[in-house]
Amino acid sequence: MKMRKRPNILLTGTPGVGKTTLGKELAQKTGLTYVNIGDLAQEGQLYDGYDEEYQCPVLDEDRVVDELDEQMEEGGVIVDYHGCDLFPERWFHIVFVLRTDNTQLYTRLENRGYAGKKLQDNVQCEIFQTIYEEAMEAYSHEIVHQLPSNSPEDLEQNLEQVVQWTEQWMKEHN
Repeated sequence: MKMRKRPNILLTGTPGVGKTTLGKELAQKTGLTYVNIGDLAQEGQLYDGYDEEYQCPVLDEDRVVDELDEQMEEGGVIVDYHGCDLFPERWFHIVFVLRTDNTQLYTRLENRGYAGKKLQDNVQCEIFQTIYEEAMEAYSHEIVHQLPSNSPEDLEQNLEQVVQWTEQWMKEHN
């Protein structure tokens, strides 16, 4: 694998924790490329059926990985997705798991139109740290970090922290 000049960052966490907001702002401040997996899948129709229970398309993970692989090899990509174990470990230099207080998350998801089982399962996912544990199993523990994402102040602090990390990485690797 060739040496990347810019890092690849994974932003993950339960739906509604603020991955997209952080990812877009981070891309603006760092010049890295922002990729939302949901949008990528929709644009390329990278689906493998439909989940009636959750009322959403099922991601074709192999096609998503194939679609992104070359771009990831180049480096400089921020990936935003609510899962993380589908991506090759070699892709990422750092993984940030965003975490939100359950009551806030419940309200955010309700405002998005989530209801019933879909709403309950996503809040439970946050309560049980499902995404964090998935990240710890899928990637080296040294690169997995949790970030609180409850308030606009958290967003600003997270943005500052990730921008600083990115700048430091680029200094050390160029």
